Formats: sequence, C-alpha cells, structure tokens
Amino acid sequence: MIALLSPAKTLDYDSVIPDLKPTRPRFAEEAGMLAAAASRLSQKKLAELMHISPKLAKLNADRFAAFESNPERPALFAFAGDVYTGLEAKTLDEPAIHFAQDHVRMLSGLYGLLRPLDLMKPYRLEMGTRWAPRRKSLVDWWGDRVAALVRADVAAEGSGVVLNLASQEYYAAVDGRLGDIRVIDVDFREPGPDGPRFVSFHAKRARGLVARWLCEHRITKVEDMKGFDSDGYRFDPDESDDNRWRFLRS
Repeated sequence: MIALLSPAKTLDYDSVIPDLKPTRPRFAEEAGMLAAAASRLSQKKLAELMHISPKLAKLNADRFAAFESNPERPALFAFAGDVYTGLEAKTLDEPAIHFAQDHVRMLSGLYGLLRPLDLMKPYRLEMGTRWAPRRKSLVDWWGDRVAALVRADVAAEGSGVVLNLASQEYYAAVDGRLGDIRVIDVDFREPGPDGPRFVSFHAKRARGLVARWLCEHRITKVEDMKGFDSDGYRFDPDESDDNRWRFLRS
C-alpha cells in the first residue's frame, strides 16, 4: 500500500539526521517554476494569500528569492509538525526508512509529491492556496500530475491500495483522480461526553503514528493495519467500513 501524508509548516534544518543516500524530487522542475513565480509576489501579497504575519511573509519571500541556493534535506527529516512528531523519523532504523521510501508519500503544494528521502528546500506553500501561475489555485495548477504519480507508485508497489492519512486540503490534489485504486480514509476519535469526538492535534499526531507503525512492522497487506495499537488507539469495527476506518483512543 501507499500511505499519503500531509506536509508540515514547521521545518527542521538544524538537527543531526541519519547519513542516508537522498533522492531527487520527481517534480523538482515544477517546484522551481512555482518558487520562481512566488518570488515575484510582494511580502504583503504572500501574507494575504497564506494568512500569515508580516514576519513570516518576509521569511518566505526570502526563501523564494534565494530558492536555488537554499539548503536541502530529505523531506522525512525536514518536516517537523504534529504528524512528524508522531512519526519520529529519527528513531526509525534504516530498514524502516527504506520501507517508508517505498510506501509513504507526502503531498506538497510546492513539490507535488515527495518520497521520504527526496531532498527539499525550506518553503511554505499550502495546497489550498488560492494562487498559482496562470491558474486560480495550486490544485488547479497541479491538475492530474500528482494523482498520476500516485497511480504509478501504487502500480509499482502492487497492492492497489492508498491509505489516506492526509488532510482534506492536501488530499484534494488527488481526490477523484485515482481511478480504480482502493482508498481507505482513516479517522481518529477520542471518547467525549457526547460520544467519540475528533481532536485535531491528537489526530494529526496519530497519522504519523500510523505511518511509523506501517514502516516499523513492514506491513504489506492493508488488512494488517487494523492491528495498529499505538498510544491507546484500537480499530473500531462497528464504526468502520471497507473504505473508512476509525480508530478510537481509549
């Protein structure tokens, strides 16, 4: 199976990471084109588009302006938000990381689709941004390209299954474009006074925990993912069906 994750706004380009052979993003040329176009936007426009502070707008304007000379590191170790706190990539052994390279993909507004060891430069450009060169949005700009690459990766992997651990914003880049591939949407809930409830922070971290569990256990049969039991989560068969799985946290 191929597990889809969202990227993270928080990045880490300073900590020590494992010495592994990196790969080149398959949409590196497209990323360069988008970065060049974004570099022509004013800081004020970036702040408006991304709903960020003037300070963050300056940081990202500077990143786009110097894009070609910016540092790089593998995406798995560059992203550092809630999902990646759960994934905790730096503590995975090398076989698990290589398994991730074959079975985990990160959707990206700038890079389209990243493998864990793909080198990426620091950026912020969310898939839901209502801007793109000669298009109304990034989803429109990417068109079928990201989905076509997901389809190719699923075909190469051989299972015919996508485990969707991405947010709605990012999954929109491939939604309705994956053909006959079976897509399983994963939902995380916690007990609440009025029944199981969705808690965004915990759900994001749980997505990373599932990706980690997949790689640690080298899962190749999707039904075996129902055994995921990290951090008190258990598969809830009563609230699940073939294409939507719920995990309830005790």
